[in-house]
Amino acid sequence: MFNATKIIISALIIFIASEIAKRDTLVGAIIVSLPLISLLSIIWIYIETRDIERIISFSYSIFSMILPSLSFFLTLPYFLKKNISFGISLTLSVAIMVVLYFGLAALYKKIGYVV
Repeated sequence: MFNATKIIISALIIFIASEIAKRDTLVGAIIVSLPLISLLSIIWIYIETRDIERIISFSYSIFSMILPSLSFFLTLPYFLKKNISFGISLTLSVAIMVVLYFGLAALYKKIGYVV
């Protein structure tokens, strides 16, 4: 039952955020730029485990991987401005982000940084 509650609350928050974004892009962008998935995950982990050390580690890991995710928000509008179709632009942007995730993970491993 708890898993169903998590799914419903998470889906409802995403639904509300996307509906607001359709009406007002600035307010929508502010809401969506909040780390909603991270916040929800941290809340669910805390409720389920009460493990503060796990939350600390998880928070640092999220912070360590933010840069590759930002590339998506630079490449998607770039490709769209070049009149590349939405589907291809989205695919290319996600692919670039994934490559950067793996590249950053490899760099962290090489320098001995544990995520």
